[in-house]
Formats: sequence, C-alpha cells, structure tokens
Amino acid sequence: MTGGGPNIGGNMSVSEDRTSVAPATAASPIADPAPLGLAAFALTTFLLSAANAHWMNGNATGDAWLGYAFAYGGLAQLLAGMWEFRNRNVFGATAFASYGGFWIGLGLWVLLVARQARPAVAAGTAFLNHDLGWILLAFAIFNTYMLLFSAQVNTAVFAVFLTLEATEIVLAIGFFANSAGTVQFGGYVGLVTALCAWYASAAGVSNGLAGRIRLPVGKPLLA
Repeated sequence: MTGGGPNIGGNMSVSEDRTSVAPATAASPIADPAPLGLAAFALTTFLLSAANAHWMNGNATGDAWLGYAFAYGGLAQLLAGMWEFRNRNVFGATAFASYGGFWIGLGLWVLLVARQARPAVAAGTAFLNHDLGWILLAFAIFNTYMLLFSAQVNTAVFAVFLTLEATEIVLAIGFFANSAGTVQFGGYVGLVTALCAWYASAAGVSNGLAGRIRLPVGKPLLA
C-alpha cells in the first residue's frame, strides 16, 4: 500500500515510516487502499458480530449486516484488493480480495441457501449451522497463514488477524456444536476484531495525511 499510509503486506503497512516504502510502491499513482479495505471489513464485521452477540435482540432484525456484506465488506474490500494488486502488494491484495469474497459469498449463502432451506427446515437447525461451521473452518485455515505473515507487517495488522483467527475458530466451534452460547461469545470476539480493524484503518488515514495527528501501528513482530 502506498501514498504514505498504512500498507498491508509486502507493503500493507498502515505505516508511519514513509522512508521504508519500496521504490515500486512509492511510484504508484494511486492512494493507499488499505484504510478503505480495513474500514469495510471492520464495519461489516461489527454489524454481524453485534447480531451474534445478541446486541440486536428485540430492537433490530439482526440482518443489518447483509446489505453491507455486498456493498461495503464485499465490493469495497474487493476493490481495495484489486488496487493492492496495482500496488504490487501481494499480502494486501490476497487479504482484501479474499475477505471481500468472503462477505459476498456469505451474503449469497444467506439468500440462496439459508433462506431457501427455512421453509422446509426450521431456522437454526444443525445442517444450516454446520454449513457455517465449514465456511468458518475453511477461512480459519486461510487466516492461519495470513496471521503468520502479518507478523512481518506491523503490530496493528497482526492484531486484526489474531483476533479474526480467534473469532473464526470460536464461531466454527459454536456452529458445529449447535451452541448458541458459544456463537454469542464468538460475537463478542468479533466485536474486538472490528475495533482492531477500525484502529488500523484510522492509523492508515492519519499517517497518510502527513499531518500532526499520527497513530502508532507498532513494529513488525518478525523482522
């Protein structure tokens, strides 16, 4: 990522150290897409996690996340990933494009599978929950190696992938076990993930402005 802001990956840095930007990235004519991708991921994760944590019980439908899974967490994050390809940032491109696809895919699963199955099978049955368990398990596997590589970016980005790993594992266990309490706990972990992603996004915006307010992102854990 470029533009003096936070970069995810080879350069997804959300970084304060503008002198360390690679020459190819520094020459890029586009702004750093990382803050957008992180913000899109954070907001959509927050909405779904609030529903999983039962914060919306009795005061909302619980589906507020669905439209944003397509428009913001999905499309906006996917675009951020494509711009990261333009920046030659393999880590950022892989992370944003994959999780953009995750949100679009999850939204399509709800519309095409879950809601079609509900007339014949009661909502929240084992089959629907196990579908979600398999989806989350698959992304937890993907997220495991991304977590490892994020340790070479900076502490803020590592925190996003660490909390996301915990969220996916807890939710996968909850859905496989048909445990509403475990899924609710996973919702709270997801809220922490959203906050970490929002902070990393804010750091990218502040550091990209080259102004007086600059948020720290920490050094890479693995140099």
